[in-house]
Amino acid sequence: MSVSWKVYILAIVSFLVGTSEYILSGILDKVSISLGVSVAAAGQLITIFSLVYAIFTPILMAVTAGIDRRKLIMMGLGLFVVSNILAVLLPGYGLFVVARIIMAIGAGIVVVTALNIAAKIAPEGKQASAIATVVMGFTASLIIGVPLGRIAADTLGWKSVFGGIALLGILAMIILSFAIPHVKGDEPIPLRQQLRLLQKPKVALGLSITFFWLGGYSVAYTYLSPYLLEVSGISDKYLSGALLIFGIASMIGSKIGGFSTDRWGVNRTLFSGLILHIVMLILLSVVTNTLIGVMVVLLLWSFSAWSSGPTQQYHLTTIEPEASGVMLGLNQSMMQLAMAAGAGIGGVAIGTASLTSITWIGAAGVAIAMIATLILYRMNSKSEMNVQHLVQNQ
Repeated sequence: MSVSWKVYILAIVSFLVGTSEYILSGILDKVSISLGVSVAAAGQLITIFSLVYAIFTPILMAVTAGIDRRKLIMMGLGLFVVSNILAVLLPGYGLFVVARIIMAIGAGIVVVTALNIAAKIAPEGKQASAIATVVMGFTASLIIGVPLGRIAADTLGWKSVFGGIALLGILAMIILSFAIPHVKGDEPIPLRQQLRLLQKPKVALGLSITFFWLGGYSVAYTYLSPYLLEVSGISDKYLSGALLIFGIASMIGSKIGGFSTDRWGVNRTLFSGLILHIVMLILLSVVTNTLIGVMVVLLLWSFSAWSSGPTQQYHLTTIEPEASGVMLGLNQSMMQLAMAAGAGIGGVAIGTASLTSITWIGAAGVAIAMIATLILYRMNSKSEMNVQHLVQNQ
């Protein structure tokens, strides 16, 4: 089996895990009625998942750093499958929370390990494209997984969704056991030493890029539907089409971002993506009551936003190559925290200011990410110049 097929298998696994995380947003009403809780309480299941994912993923990746990557992804998938089975069998809200916690732990291990394997088995110069393919699988869960989950919930009941995910997870374990080779883990890094990574200026700056890029995106994206209806003036009948275009553009952007990184490098890809991201968020507040104009802006916004995804993932592995798995784990945590923070800031902005403010706040967040990228670029350039100077003097 070629490396490309192996990476696509990892992308499918990533899609499966992403669906388990995002599916609740599509069936929240059914879950709340079935469990006898409010929609707000059911919504906390999403928050719990994100927080557990963010907190435990870097810890577990540090503890398991030396384990063979194939063995680790199989362990994570096993935990993930068990949690989905528990989600089907266990009654009541409290026990469903327990299942979601286990699900988040397994999901974190699977996604980070899949990214790590993809980067390690890809040929030289193709690492970013491999990461992009796995990221594309995760983003595809928003576009394909959530709608399919809603259809299954309408037909067979919402618990059938988790039963189906469990069955597909078992199938994925069987395929991975044959398709993925043994991949050596990283040198084990104690948790205390892992936390020391955060004290390094380059690591802190690298992770801050993720936080402000995705946080700025999340401020606007979380409230995109009401924004399009109330501010952009899109008719309700065109809303689903607009969201579909947005989702498709995110997949294309992710793939092009990986290709561009391999072809033209991290800095050019990241800078151009962030600049276009900022411009499109500002334009979204300007272009109103013009269906074609709004659609074009949405397409370019989503494309630019997600073109930065694989680039930033690969970027972080180059900052600390010996701790690539840990860096990817920290980045996954930062992504979850950024999404939660962005949604919270957007909610406060709508409550205290207006719905129109979210695009400007989002653009400001992405601008901070661009400044952090520029600072890190200059630091790297200065380090390279110092190395060259030392070599010349020897």
